[in-house]
Amino acid sequence: MAQKSNIQWTDATWNIARGCTKVDEDCKYCYMYRDSFDSTRYNPLQVVKTKTVFNLPLKIKEPSKIFTSSLTDVFHVDCDSFRDEMWDIIRKCPQHTFQILTKRPERITDNTPKDLLQAGNIWFGTSVGSEKGKQRIYDLLNVDCKTRFVSFEPLHERVDMNIDLLDLMKIHWAIIGGESGNETGKYRYRPCELEWIEELVSDLTPTTAIFIKQMGTHLAKKMGMSDRHGGNIEEFPQHLQIRQFPNN
Repeated sequence: MAQKSNIQWTDATWNIARGCTKVDEDCKYCYMYRDSFDSTRYNPLQVVKTKTVFNLPLKIKEPSKIFTSSLTDVFHVDCDSFRDEMWDIIRKCPQHTFQILTKRPERITDNTPKDLLQAGNIWFGTSVGSEKGKQRIYDLLNVDCKTRFVSFEPLHERVDMNIDLLDLMKIHWAIIGGESGNETGKYRYRPCELEWIEELVSDLTPTTAIFIKQMGTHLAKKMGMSDRHGGNIEEFPQHLQIRQFPNN
């Protein structure tokens, strides 16, 4: 919940709550669950509004990309009672870009003020790690917003992006990354193959800005990378050293 983020595609992380419930197999080894059980700081199944960091964007003066939120899903039903407070803070911070990533894109339109759906400094995204999860992309495409993005992370299965070109053009940004996790215990990792990443890049490049975040633990081990998550871009295959942002 700190101001400075170690996530490569953002500047800061802002959590309006912590805790979430899983929607499908893409959530199997969720890092929020892993970290909460490792530290016993909180019950990951209980969505609890934050206190000391809830107003964090108001304290960040320099224009920043802010990931909203990494320890919960802002469109989870248990955030309904205080989500309007989040929107009020966003309205007061036009200097920032808010990257809202959800596994519940079907709830975006009904739970976002109409003026903010069209705000240029709010990016609405969903995460997809498997073919089954691809339905979320179509739900996101139904959202009438300025900037849409898809996080293909954790990519644990080939995702076929053979969809209509007009739909592809509505995806402005794609983050791609293999799964990271532990070697033993409840929260491990699933393989991500290089070919899956390459295919997504090939399918999306004509229309979409690409940001390859990490290879994931499986490929990091396979390729002998120094970072166990495979996040050092200098160790990526040269043709995959891509970290772009959308033009908005």
